[in-house]
Amino acid sequence: MTTNRIACFGGIYNNYLALEVAIHDAKGRGVDAIYCLGDMGAFGPHPNRVFPLLHEHNVLCLQGNYDDSIGNELEDCQCGYTDPRDNHFAQISYDYTLANTSSDNRRFLRELPKQRRIELGPLSVLLCHGSPRKVNEFLWESTTATQFLDSLVEKERVDVIAATHTGIKWHRRLRDDQHFVNVGVLGRPENDGQTNVWYALLEHSPASGFKTEFVSVEYDHERLAREMGEEHLPDEFVEAVISGWWTTCLEVLPGKERKRGRY
Repeated sequence: MTTNRIACFGGIYNNYLALEVAIHDAKGRGVDAIYCLGDMGAFGPHPNRVFPLLHEHNVLCLQGNYDDSIGNELEDCQCGYTDPRDNHFAQISYDYTLANTSSDNRRFLRELPKQRRIELGPLSVLLCHGSPRKVNEFLWESTTATQFLDSLVEKERVDVIAATHTGIKWHRRLRDDQHFVNVGVLGRPENDGQTNVWYALLEHSPASGFKTEFVSVEYDHERLAREMGEEHLPDEFVEAVISGWWTTCLEVLPGKERKRGRY
């Protein structure tokens, strides 16, 4: 079967409620396949509720840093933070997710590929988590040079690279009509004061060539927040879901991206 339109989900972060909405939305848009670019766990409640949705709807997954850590029961999430406060909250999230992920689901995460190469019409596409060279590399719109992205697609010999990890979506057209896309995440809002989350549609057609569309996902964020509280996850996490503003993982943000937030 020729693939011309796909949905790409970034970090789910245990947000099974947003995942369910996104799956049905993507299927309603006639996608040929759905991919998750890693980080099934973290941040939210009830890790095991994500996996039945992935399996039932044939979502094709790859391994993010969180999945590697949970699957192999490592000491931390390998998230790439350097700030002590960020690492403190990351450890709380990681310990909760590890303790509440079943052995079968840990095995599934452990066996996932770190990258996938697919064909989108005539285009070659590399799906990865952080970047092709490092699973937990943060590639931000404001600080990532176009020349660097050009070198990545040239080295990987692809037309499109799609990644996630940062939690904030963006798309840049490169030379020779090549592209880099950060598909965003389903797990938490984008630090913009809105409660929705995002995924990306990647499409190729003979008439218009390559196209990226970012799709907003409205889900029952109040229910998610209640369940986070019931699971005794940090109030800071709950506030982010309710307010749409990040309260943790802030020090990793470049200046331009951080200025968009409240904190």
